[in-house]
Amino acid sequence: MSGLEVCREIRSWGHLPIIVLSAKGAEDDKVDALDLGANDYLTKPFGMEELLARVRVALRLTAGPPPPAIIQIGDLVLDQPRHQVARAGEPVHLTPTEYELLRYLMLNAGKVVTHRALLQAVWGEAWAEASPTLRVFVAQLRRKIEPDRARPLYIRTESGIGYRFKLPDDS
Repeated sequence: MSGLEVCREIRSWGHLPIIVLSAKGAEDDKVDALDLGANDYLTKPFGMEELLARVRVALRLTAGPPPPAIIQIGDLVLDQPRHQVARAGEPVHLTPTEYELLRYLMLNAGKVVTHRALLQAVWGEAWAEASPTLRVFVAQLRRKIEPDRARPLYIRTESGIGYRFKLPDDS
């Protein structure tokens, strides 16, 4: 199937970023591909840095809306521009790591987030297997945000998988 057919097929069911890499450099070829839904068109030869920059642009443009500046779930409020957290109107003092952990969980509220995903998002790829570290930080975070640590309201453990930040209407 030609690159144009691939563009047409992908656009019939989705909005994935498409960058056409082609030896054809005629203006008509570029226009056809872009009209069929390609996000970008790059003719050979090209440099790897240029390709990577164009991939970053395509991903940025198709990533969806930016996260909200202020996230509120129940009586817990995370103010991203101010880098502050409050529960029931009272400030909660978090370390930078606790803040990033809470931020990631709240941005993914209602979803199960695996240990590995949390570790990579907050600490980086090198920490992907450091589950004991994660457990320590989740315990510290619970001490600071949960009204009753024995019955967590916000951060639920999903045994053997990870954690879920509970939405108010979740059971």
